[in-house]
Amino acid sequence: MKRLKNIILALVVIGVFGLVAVFTYYMVNTSKVSDDKTLKEITINAGSIDSIANTLKDNNLIKNVTIFKVYTRLNNKTNLKAGVYNLSEDMTVKDIVDILEEGSNVNPNEISITFKEGINIRKIASLISENTNNSYDDVLNKLKDKTYINSLISKYWFLTDDIKNSNIYYPLEGYLYPNTYRFTNKDVTVMEIFSKMLDETDNKLSKYKKEIESSSLSIHELITLSSIIELEGAKADDRRGVAGVFYNRLSSSSYPTLGSDATTYYASKIDDWSQSLTYNELNDCSNKYNTRCSTNTGLPVGPICNPSIESIEAAINPEKHKYYYFVADCKGKVYLTENETEHYNIINKLKREKNWCA
Repeated sequence: MKRLKNIILALVVIGVFGLVAVFTYYMVNTSKVSDDKTLKEITINAGSIDSIANTLKDNNLIKNVTIFKVYTRLNNKTNLKAGVYNLSEDMTVKDIVDILEEGSNVNPNEISITFKEGINIRKIASLISENTNNSYDDVLNKLKDKTYINSLISKYWFLTDDIKNSNIYYPLEGYLYPNTYRFTNKDVTVMEIFSKMLDETDNKLSKYKKEIESSSLSIHELITLSSIIELEGAKADDRRGVAGVFYNRLSSSSYPTLGSDATTYYASKIDDWSQSLTYNELNDCSNKYNTRCSTNTGLPVGPICNPSIESIEAAINPEKHKYYYFVADCKGKVYLTENETEHYNIINKLKREKNWCA
């Protein structure tokens, strides 16, 4: 009798563990695929739950086709409508099914604007004027609104009084995260666009808040450095090495300036890098963006573009090495060197090999 009880108890325990395992598997596979909020325009054709599930899986919107079908049956969600939908990977199976039950959620008047990594405020203003009912000047004038800027500083932890420095061209430069954004229609306001971009910056930076707070650089300095790395770092894989060069220069009395051409182009408001910098532009020490000037030590007064998360990560966690110079060839490969002689030896070698594109 005792043996029978033990067998029954063992079976109960196994059954409980089995149910827990099945439940856990079910919950995991009905959760969101990732934290990516980017909307994908998906066409759901009329058909079976099987075909809908496969379409969603092919677009990486659900984790498991079988679990999706189980969810719809358990919850009696079988009336899913064909149509065009905007869906994202951060939606759970429940979120997606609820949307598919209601019908197409695509707004025919919706607009989409893509702001590429490394874009600056002037180019952002141009894109907004091209795609909405706002003018170029509307964008720049909003950035001059001190009351508005102060309200943003109060709202976002990463915006500080540093952005109000009178030498800074555009207070939000560096803080508008580059991505593709969708808006209801062309009547969207500049404030609504900026809010969406700043919310995305908040989403990206919050993951690194502890590292940012413990950094030797302020948040404004980190974003400033990130923006230089974005434009100087060529490929994403090289950016930690480039960041290391800048950190070495910032901490060395032998190399008081960063010597970044990217900052000098920005200082002169030149967006076409094929245009040569003049002697006066290179040596304009009154401009606090210009790090080529011998008296402008340290970082420039503010960011020179809106950097990607890869460049921000590089600024937060630079590669530790002994190099003070870098140069990239025509293919984007970066060469790090210890001194000026080695630096120019690399440049001359690249010129001989016709692999020098500066």
